[in-house]
Amino acid sequence: MHSRRTVLTTAAAAACAMGTGGAAVHAATSGPRAAGASHAGARTRAARLVSRMSLEEKVGQLFVMRVYGHSATDPDPADAEANRKEMGVSNAAELIAKYHLGGIIYFGWAHNTREPHQIADLSNGIQRAAADQRLPVPLLISTDQEHGIVARIGAPATLFPGAMALGAGRSREDARTAGRIAGEELYAMGIRQDYAPVADVNVNAANPVIGVRSFGSDPKAVARLVTAEVRGYQDAGVAATAKHFPGHGDTDTDSHVGLPYIRHTAEEWERLDAPPFRAAIAADIDSIMTAHIVVPAFDASEDPATLSRPILTGILRERLGYDGVVVTDSLGMEGVRTKYGDARVPVLALQAGVDQLLNPPDIAVAFASVLKAVRTGELSERAVDEKLFRILGLKERRGLFDDPYTTHRAVDRTVGTRRHLATADRIADRTTTLLVNDGRLLPLSRRAQPRLLVVGADPASPSGTGGPPTKVLAETFKQLGFTAAALSTGTAPTREQIDRAVEALREHDAVVVATYNVTSSSSQRALVDALLGTGKPVVQLAVRNPYDIAQLRDVRAALASYSWTDVELRAAARVIAGRRDPEGKLPVPVMRADAPGTVLYPVGYGLSY
Repeated sequence: MHSRRTVLTTAAAAACAMGTGGAAVHAATSGPRAAGASHAGARTRAARLVSRMSLEEKVGQLFVMRVYGHSATDPDPADAEANRKEMGVSNAAELIAKYHLGGIIYFGWAHNTREPHQIADLSNGIQRAAADQRLPVPLLISTDQEHGIVARIGAPATLFPGAMALGAGRSREDARTAGRIAGEELYAMGIRQDYAPVADVNVNAANPVIGVRSFGSDPKAVARLVTAEVRGYQDAGVAATAKHFPGHGDTDTDSHVGLPYIRHTAEEWERLDAPPFRAAIAADIDSIMTAHIVVPAFDASEDPATLSRPILTGILRERLGYDGVVVTDSLGMEGVRTKYGDARVPVLALQAGVDQLLNPPDIAVAFASVLKAVRTGELSERAVDEKLFRILGLKERRGLFDDPYTTHRAVDRTVGTRRHLATADRIADRTTTLLVNDGRLLPLSRRAQPRLLVVGADPASPSGTGGPPTKVLAETFKQLGFTAAALSTGTAPTREQIDRAVEALREHDAVVVATYNVTSSSSQRALVDALLGTGKPVVQLAVRNPYDIAQLRDVRAALASYSWTDVELRAAARVIAGRRDPEGKLPVPVMRADAPGTVLYPVGYGLSY
C-alpha cells in the first residue's frame, strides 16, 4: 500500500490507497479540477514546500525528462538497457528518485504509449514513485498530442484533424471542442500537460517543420483558433502550451537538425507572429514553449530564443506580461546545441527566463551544470525559487496535489468513446478543401465510376496507428458503395511503379491519387501525368501541405486534407463520393510554382458542390 502526503494543499487530504500490479484502484477525482485556491494562498503554500526542499530537489523540479518503457518499474529489457545507457537508471521510478524530476514526457518511440490502459498504469506508477520520495511532489506528465501529423497517442484514443485542417474549417467552436475532448482523454490517462496548440503563423510555404501544424497564415485567424483550443484543453483540466515562441512560422530550416533564422523586423513580428501568443496569454494559458530560432531583430548576440534573455524576459515576460510557466523545446534538438555545449545550455536557458528544461540529451550533465551554477552564484537560488512557484502553481491548478492518479474506469468511460469518435468525424467533415473541379468531375458516382483505384504516397501514420493512407481511402470508398483497390506508389515512385499504376487503372473507372509535398523535381508529377494520359478521371488529394496543386496544373479535380490521419482521409473520401459537401477554405495561400510571387489560390478559397 502507498500513501501520499499532501504538502501544497490543505493538510486534511486523505491518504490515497493504491492497488498492486501497476493498475490503480484508487478512486480518482470524478473530473478535472477547476482552478480553486487564490493566487496568494497557492504562493504561500508553495513557499512552505520550497522551504523544505534541498537544493538538489529544487533543481530536479526544473527538469522534464523522457524515459523508455511502458511501465514505471518493470520496462521491457531493451527499454531498461536504453535507460541505463542514456540516463544511468533502469526505469522511471529510479530516474525520479535519482534526479527529483518535476515532469516526464511521453513518446511513442520511447514505448510509453502502447494503449490507454497501459498509459494510465504508467502514469500511476510515475506518481507512486513521486509519492515515495522524501518530499513527495507529484510529477507533471506531458506529451505532444497536437493531432494531425503530430500525435503520440493513437487509436483507440480519439484523433482529431490537425491545426491547418481546423484552420480550413474556420470554426472556433470546433477547435474548442477538439481541445476539450482531447484534454479529457489525456486527463483520463494521467497526462496533465499537452504541448499544444501550435501558435506559429505559417507564412512560409517552404517551412519544413511547421507547415500543417499551424492553423494558417492569417495572424488574426490563428489567434482566434489558438484561443479556442487553449480554452478547450484547460476546461478539461489539462495545461495547454502555446508554441514556439517567438514564432517559428517563417523559416526554411528545421530546428531539429539546424539553427533557423527568422528575419522579421520588430514591426513584422508584432503584426505576423505576436497576435496568437498575445491571444494565448489573454486566455490565461498555463505554459508557453520556446523556439530554437535566432531573431536578430530582438537579440544582436544571435543566441537562439530559448537562450535569449532579451526575447524571453524582455519580450515575453515584460512586454507581453506573461507570468506563467515557460518550457523549452527539447534540448536534444540541434538548433539549441549548435552554439553552446550541453552543459551550458540549461544554465543559459534558466538565465534567459525559462522555468522547465525539457528533455536534455544527458540528464546527468544538465543536472550537474545547473546545480553547480546555483552553488557558485551564477544562478541565484531566489531565481530558482521563483521558477518553482510557477511550476508548483501549475501543478496545483491542474489538480495534481489533490489527486494525481487515474483509473481504468476513467479510461473506459472517456478515451475513444463512440461519442468522441463521432464528433471527430463531424469536425473533419468541415475541413476538406476542394481546389479544382473542372467539368464537375466530382463528386464521383457509384453508377458512372463504380470501380475505383487508389494510388500514391503512403507515409507512416503520424500516430503509429491506422493507415496506410491508400488502404484507408480504399476501405472508406468500399463502405460508401464503391469497389476499390489500393496500390501504394510511395513519395518517390519509380518508373516501374508508375507503369504498374497505369496498368492497374485499365481495370478501373477512376483513380484517386494521394500526393505528399510535391516539388518540381518529384516523380509524383510523372505519376499524375501518366495517370492523366489514360484519359480516365483522376482525382488528386494532397495529404500533407495543400501546395501540391501548384505543381500539378493539369488535374481536373484536386482536394486538400491537410494530413493523412484516418479521420481526415475518411472525411476526404466522403467528399469525393458526394456524401458530404466540401466546406473547407484554404487557411494559407497557394502560390504559382512558376511565379512564386503570384497567388494561385488565395486564403479563403474553396469550392463547393
